[in-house]
Amino acid sequence: MTGTPSRVFIARLAGIAVFDPAGDQIGRARDVVVALRPPPRPPRVLGLVVEVPPHRLVFLPITRVTNIDAGAVIFDGRINMRRFEKRESETLAIGELLDRTVELKETGEKAIVLDLGMEQTRTRDWLIMKVAVRRVEHPNGRGSRLGLRRRRGETFVTDWDQVSGLTMVEEKQGAANLIAAFEQMRAPDLANVVHELSAKRRAEVAAALDDRRLADVLEELPEDDQVEILGELGVDRAADVLEEMGPDDAADLLGELPAEQREQLLALMQPEEAAPVRRLLTYADNSAGGMMTTDPVIVSPDATVAEALALIRNADLNPALAAQVYVCRPPTATPTGRYLGTVHFQRLLREPPPTLVSAICDTELDPLRPSRSLEAVASYLATYNLVSVPIVDEGGHLLGTVTVDDVLDHLLPDDWRESVMDPPVEEADEEEEALRRAAEEDRVPRGAAASGDGRRP
Repeated sequence: MTGTPSRVFIARLAGIAVFDPAGDQIGRARDVVVALRPPPRPPRVLGLVVEVPPHRLVFLPITRVTNIDAGAVIFDGRINMRRFEKRESETLAIGELLDRTVELKETGEKAIVLDLGMEQTRTRDWLIMKVAVRRVEHPNGRGSRLGLRRRRGETFVTDWDQVSGLTMVEEKQGAANLIAAFEQMRAPDLANVVHELSAKRRAEVAAALDDRRLADVLEELPEDDQVEILGELGVDRAADVLEEMGPDDAADLLGELPAEQREQLLALMQPEEAAPVRRLLTYADNSAGGMMTTDPVIVSPDATVAEALALIRNADLNPALAAQVYVCRPPTATPTGRYLGTVHFQRLLREPPPTLVSAICDTELDPLRPSRSLEAVASYLATYNLVSVPIVDEGGHLLGTVTVDDVLDHLLPDDWRESVMDPPVEEADEEEEALRRAAEEDRVPRGAAASGDGRRP
C-alpha cells in the first residue's frame, strides 16, 4: 500500500470517501471488520464496511485496499456488491469495541476505549496493535503507590497487549465514542449503521443519543427497529423522544404499538405535542389525513415576504415543507383559522421584501380534504407539479399538508426500508470467502498458538 501510513486509527476512518483507481467515489467507510484471536495474538483486520448508494453496506476485503490516508480510502476496483452480513467470528471495531471498559495490566486501572490503531506488518497483514484509552479510576490507589503521575480522565495510547478485557462483551457498554465517530453523519446514514448493530448495541446507542438526534434516526429506521428501540428506552424517555419526532412520524410509530402502551405514552407527552398526534391517529393510514404533517410553514395575511423567507431558511426544516408557505387567518397553528392560499418560495424570491404575502398568494388551487385517497393526493401533486398539498376540514381550516416524500413513502411497499437495508443475500466471491473463512478457523486455539507462545499462524 504505497503511501499508506504505518498506523491508522480506525475511528478516523468513519465516513471517509472510498475511491476506485479511476478516482470515482463508490461510497463511504462505515466500520472496520476484525477477527478477535486468543491472547496474546492481536486482532486481525479483515476489511472495511462500506456504504454504497442507496444505503447498502458491503464488505471490502483489506487485501483489496491499496491506500489509506486522512481523507480517502483507495481500493483496486474490485468489490462485491452483496450486502454485508457480520459473521459470528467477526467484530465491528467502531460499532462494538469503542467504549468498552478495559483493565490496564500494569496498574489494574480501568479505562475506556476511545480508538484502535491498526498497523501493517511485514507480511502485509493489518493487525490492531494500539489502543487509545481514557483512564477512569485508580483501584485502591494502586497507581499512586507505583509512583505513576497519571490522573483520572487522562487519555493516552498503549500497546494492545497492555490491556485486558477488550474481547469480553460488556453488559452495560457506553456509546459516546461510537456516536462521536459518526457525529457528522446524516440521520438516514446513521440509521443504516444502527440497523446493522446487535440489539444490545442499538439499545446502548439509543441511550447515549440526545432526544433530537434519536428522533431523527428513529424516523429513518424500519418499524421493527423503531418499536424495539422505543421499548428499551423506558416510558418517560420514550415520550420525550416522541415529542421530538414529527407528529406524522410519531403517529405512525405509535400506531404500531398496543393500544394500552400507545395511550400511556400519549398521556406522558406534553398536551400540545400529543394533540396533533392524537388527531393523526384518527385517520386511515393511506388517506390524506393519515399521511399529512401538522406543522407546515404558516403565516398570517399581514406577514411580509421577508418574514416568510426567514421562516423557510430554517436549516432544520424539511426541504419539501420549506418549498411552500401557507397563508391562514389566526391562529396560525393547526388547525388554523381560515385557509387563504399558498405562496411558493420561488414567488417569494421574486417579490420585494416588504410585500405582504396576502397580495401574492395563489388562491386558485383548491385544497384537499383529509378523507381523500393516496391516489388522489398523488394525482394532485403530479397534475400541478407541486411538492406539497394543503389539507383542510369542512370549515376551511388548515389541518396540515401532505408532501411528496410522504406520498412516496406510502406508494412504496410497506417493507421498503427493510428491503433497502436488507437486500437479498448474494454469493461472496472466492477471495472474500477465503479471507473470512480463514479468520473463522483462526479464532479457535490450536497447536502452539493455544499454548500462548505468541506465534502467528
